[in-house]
Amino acid sequence: MFLSVLKAFDSGAAAAAVCVVSLSFGSSLFTLTASGPDRILSTAMCSCVRSSRALSPALLPRLLLPHTGYRLSGRALWTSPHCLAVNGDSQLLPLPSQARVVICGGGIVGTSVAYHLAKLGWTDIVLLEQGRLGAGTTRLCAGIVSVAKPISIEVQMANYSNSLYQQLEGDTGIKTGYVKTGSLCLAQNQDRFISLKRLASRLKVMGISCNIIKPKEVAKLHPLVNIHDLVGALHLPEDAVVSPPEVNHALATAAAGQGVQILERTTVQQVMVEKGHVMAVETDRGSIECEYFVNCAGQWAYELGQASETKVSVPLHGCEHFYLLTKPLQEPLPADTPVVIDMDGRIYARPWQGGLLSGGFEKNPKPIFTEGRNQLEIQNMQEDWDHFEPMLTSLMRRMPGLETAEIHQLVNCPESFTPDMRCLMGEIPGISGYYVLAGMNSSGLSFAGGAGKYLAEWMTYGYPTANVWPLDIKRFGNLQSSRTFLRHRVMEVMPLLYELKVPRWDFQTGRQLRTSPLYDRLDTQGARWMEKHGFERPKYFVPHGKDLLSLDQSKTFYKPDWFDIVGAEVKCCKEAVCVIDMSSFTKFELTATGDQAMELLQHLCANDLDVPVGHIVHTGMLNEKGGYENDCSVVRLSKNSFFIVSPTDQQVHCWSWIKKHMPNEPQLHLEDVSWKYTALNLIGPRAMDVLAELSYVSMTPDHFPSMFCKEMSVGYANGIRVMSMTHTGEPGFMLYIPIEYALHVYNEVMSVGQKYGIRNAGYYALRSLRIEKFFAFWGQDLDAFTTPLECGREFRVKFDTDKDFLGREALLQQRQDGVFRRFVMLVLDDHDTELDLWPWWGEPIYRNGQLAGTTTSSAYSYTLERHVCLGFVAPPPGREGLPTPITPDFINRGDYEVDIAGQRYPAKAKLYPFSSLFTQQKRRKEDIELSNLQGK
Repeated sequence: MFLSVLKAFDSGAAAAAVCVVSLSFGSSLFTLTASGPDRILSTAMCSCVRSSRALSPALLPRLLLPHTGYRLSGRALWTSPHCLAVNGDSQLLPLPSQARVVICGGGIVGTSVAYHLAKLGWTDIVLLEQGRLGAGTTRLCAGIVSVAKPISIEVQMANYSNSLYQQLEGDTGIKTGYVKTGSLCLAQNQDRFISLKRLASRLKVMGISCNIIKPKEVAKLHPLVNIHDLVGALHLPEDAVVSPPEVNHALATAAAGQGVQILERTTVQQVMVEKGHVMAVETDRGSIECEYFVNCAGQWAYELGQASETKVSVPLHGCEHFYLLTKPLQEPLPADTPVVIDMDGRIYARPWQGGLLSGGFEKNPKPIFTEGRNQLEIQNMQEDWDHFEPMLTSLMRRMPGLETAEIHQLVNCPESFTPDMRCLMGEIPGISGYYVLAGMNSSGLSFAGGAGKYLAEWMTYGYPTANVWPLDIKRFGNLQSSRTFLRHRVMEVMPLLYELKVPRWDFQTGRQLRTSPLYDRLDTQGARWMEKHGFERPKYFVPHGKDLLSLDQSKTFYKPDWFDIVGAEVKCCKEAVCVIDMSSFTKFELTATGDQAMELLQHLCANDLDVPVGHIVHTGMLNEKGGYENDCSVVRLSKNSFFIVSPTDQQVHCWSWIKKHMPNEPQLHLEDVSWKYTALNLIGPRAMDVLAELSYVSMTPDHFPSMFCKEMSVGYANGIRVMSMTHTGEPGFMLYIPIEYALHVYNEVMSVGQKYGIRNAGYYALRSLRIEKFFAFWGQDLDAFTTPLECGREFRVKFDTDKDFLGREALLQQRQDGVFRRFVMLVLDDHDTELDLWPWWGEPIYRNGQLAGTTTSSAYSYTLERHVCLGFVAPPPGREGLPTPITPDFINRGDYEVDIAGQRYPAKAKLYPFSSLFTQQKRRKEDIELSNLQGK
């Protein structure tokens, strides 16, 4: 279709002007005449639907935006006085020479960031769009806003977005197409039904309305759904649909009304960085000096990051995403018909102009290669009916009544995906003022409102009001920026969005990227692997003769097939000696010529680092609010040299946190030595015998006290850092071995250890051991909002010294005001390990029948022979709605339950480990049984 305006009207006489529009359909030419801008728009757009290949006006960018101060002429945007006007037939307005913040990307993510920054009082905001506002993925997205998301922060973002889009129409006067339809998440099998029940439990904790319903209730809510193969469904009554271009336009209008300048047809070429700070943005129309830059470039975010002289890693990749539009059905579908999400069928469907819009996430996605292609080329991607056929078949199976429906169009739109199916948010490590918000994994509309809010808070306050670590771009490093890696990974990620994910599932692509020198050796001994931050780590070791295939394919919410294998590894850790390769841990060395290293660590760490050489200190690095930015072990190697060990996924975050606070002094040096050392964890009472035999040095506590480090020889290898700690509470040693000696030391340890019953073990055993000892791990139990006082670690805070540190004032205030939540250990009672669902994380905790908190991690304790959950509980608010300080009596005198997929199990809660108590009870029981046996 070719649309051209033959006679334009000037703004002064627009209402009385006569407009003539020429519409060309193949060889036919039609001329429409109308008076006034509104009439000519509606006449022209209604005449645009020419065949089954025409794209509906609802999904096209607006040609005219009345009553807002905007109007579109040609390809450009006219704006209110506060917003730049761009006219396709006139000269572009000048580019501002400077701004406080420049946002790249005029889709719904970029306009949301601009809107929320303006709301927080920011001025001098410029938003740049290479084409037209909202003409990229936003123009073509399906328009579904749903809270059916796998992690809590995503649910919070989607819930906020829903509320924001609902109120935008009233705030701006622009109709956003908001309709509260609700949604139905269908389950075709019991495992899917369990996953929906687990999701429902978590949503209820967050105050979100949801119901588990039977198939008959599904049929009542949606007239087209075939329920014959359904087990049940999750009904989310607050979910909605909107018109994405209208929402984008409303956000832009509101932002412009608060002074945001919006410039179309302006391409960002690179971001100028000097001395680690954003200085300016270069465009095809000139430069803009600025303090902050926000990369909201969607599928071009990767290329934009790589285009600058200082390269920025934004790990995402585009894929083609298809959905179908039908013409109005014989009996038009009401606009408030629920959205259907059939993950087992890999499809979704929503009402659309009396018909249906349906898409999905196929098993064989088609990556998009954006290199060297402009926005117009990406927008005009071809339909592919052969590729869509499996999803069409699934749709017809789910809604047989559509057989007589007339197809309107198959839409092929671009979507960007990340390596772990979670969006990218936050400040780029090492570049102050460079922020990213991109990689929405086909949920851009659901996330945009909340994500824009959180990023604006991050830029304003230094951190958002919610824990966004699962989305923080610092969870990735440069190792995930390989184009080949991204292409392979996104082809797995896109289908995984609708795959059933059971506990401990792993990605299959992009593997063996980072490995220990022992990888091949361990692999031949039966190691089954998982990946963390690109590093291969052993889960457990399959004994010789076990069926490897059945173990690899074991996927369940119940007792897993590896249960006995891990149990044997735990038993060995407690009775003999085990070896766990923990090389993936993050390792830094901080050195100085004087006291600079000590002064920096004393400022960053809550615990006192002024200890004798060779001592190990467990400590948190806190933020100004007292929350954990890092949880680490620090070894004082010499007077001015320190060795820092942190969790695997802290590598980028911890590095950037230290560098952020590190003075720019040549005498102070921080080095990432993670790759230099292989780490072996020798756990068990016979570990000291193995090491003593290999080093000819006594390893008893008298000669090698707990939390101590020595450089030793092990076998033929020198310079091994041996530490008397295991991260599990069990006796043993950590060995940090220069990589060239790794295989030799491992072989020697295994050879000498044979007489002591040595065996390999994996991270599943480690998890069980640390959880039964009530050890909290960063990223699972601890985060930037958790303080040492809330998790019983006050003894690791240097309150008794006059040394200041980050977070001290906040912790002193918390001591005075009281702690409002506490980290507790819960042991499940009346829970059948063989038959009942296992806890995972995120389960609601009830006290005396009232919601009190959620679990953060869990594992089966082979010592206690019960499941153990760790989590936080808090008392209900006081009379005026204010938080109530928590007391030991509140914890000890309550009756607790843990909700697993809607089934509550009684639990005992304590502030200290159960292991010693249960061990005593078990020994007493065995003694009684033995005496009874002897009596017989």
